[in-house]
Amino acid sequence: MDTLSRGRRPALGGEARGGLAARLREPTSVVFLALFGLIAVGWVLVALDGGQFLTTESIVGIQQRSAALGIVAIGQTLAILAGSLDLSVAYLISLTSLVAAEIMAGQDGNILPAVAAVLAVSALVGLVNGLVITRLHVHAFIATLGVALIIRGIVDHLYDGPAGKVPESFQLLGYSRIGPIPVSALLWAGVAVVAWFLLSRTRLGYRVYAVGGNEEVARLSGIRTSRVIVLTHVLCSICAGVAGLLLASRLGAGAPTVGTDGGYDLESIAAVVLGGTALAGGKGGVAGTVGGVLLLAVLDTIFNQLEVNSFVKDVVRGVVIVIAVAVYARRIKGRSA
Repeated sequence: MDTLSRGRRPALGGEARGGLAARLREPTSVVFLALFGLIAVGWVLVALDGGQFLTTESIVGIQQRSAALGIVAIGQTLAILAGSLDLSVAYLISLTSLVAAEIMAGQDGNILPAVAAVLAVSALVGLVNGLVITRLHVHAFIATLGVALIIRGIVDHLYDGPAGKVPESFQLLGYSRIGPIPVSALLWAGVAVVAWFLLSRTRLGYRVYAVGGNEEVARLSGIRTSRVIVLTHVLCSICAGVAGLLLASRLGAGAPTVGTDGGYDLESIAAVVLGGTALAGGKGGVAGTVGGVLLLAVLDTIFNQLEVNSFVKDVVRGVVIVIAVAVYARRIKGRSA
C-alpha cells in the first residue's frame, strides 16, 4: 500500500504541475505575464533615466489612454470571434463625435438625445456592414473598408475642422475620477463585463464562437450564421460610437480626424491579436483583449516618459505585434501536430 501511495503521489504532482504549466501557456495568461514583465522593465528603464514610472499620474494616464481603445477593441473582439473584422470603426468614431457635439451644442438638456442619436447612427453603420458581408457576400475586409471610405467622404464634405460644443457636465465623463480611477476606465470596465457575460453566459456567445470556428458546420447545426455576423457588427459599431462619445467629452467638441489620428481601426485589431484572439475567429475572449490594450497603453507610457521619438515607437510596437502573432501561431501549430 505504501509503495502504491508513493508511486501515485509524484504522478498527481506531475499532473498538477502540468496543468499549471498549460494554464500559463494559454494566450490570456501569456499576455498578462507579458504585461507584468513590461511593467517591470519599464520601471527599471525609467528609474535609470532618473524618473518614476508608476506614479499616481502615470497610472491614471494609462487608464485614460486605454479607455477609448479598450471600448473599441471589445467590439472588435466580438466581430473577430465571429470570423469577421471591422475597419470602419476609426471613421465612425470621428462621425459620432461630431454628431454628439453638434446635437449637444453646449446644452445639458441635449445630452440624452445626442447619446441616442450616436447609438442609432452606430447601429445603422454596423447593420450596413453586416448586411453587405452576409447578403452581398463581400469579404469583411473589403466591406468595412468600403463603408469606412463612405463615412470619410461624408465627414470630409461636411466638416473642415472641429464642430459643436460639449457641455461641461458631459465633459466629466472624460476627466472626472473616483479616487485614482477615472470614470472613463469604469465605462470601459462596464463594456468589458457586458461583453464577457454575453460571450460566456448566453446562447449568442456560444453561437459567436461556433460561427467563428466553422461557419458551415454552425449553419448545418441550425445556427443562423448571417444573423450572428450582423449582430456582432452592430455591437462592434455601437462600441465605436461609445468611444466617439468618450472622445467628444475629452475634446469638448467633435473632430473629423479624432478616430483616424488615434488609429483606432488597426490599433483595436492589434490589441485583440495581442490578447490571443485568433484572426480566423472562434478562439479568444474579452480578458485577453483587456490585457492587450493595457500592454499597448503601458508601452506608450514608457515611450512617453523616456521621450522616445515616434518612429522608434511604431517600430517597437510593430515588432511586439509580429512576435506575439508568431508565438501564438507556433503554439497552435504545435498543438495540431
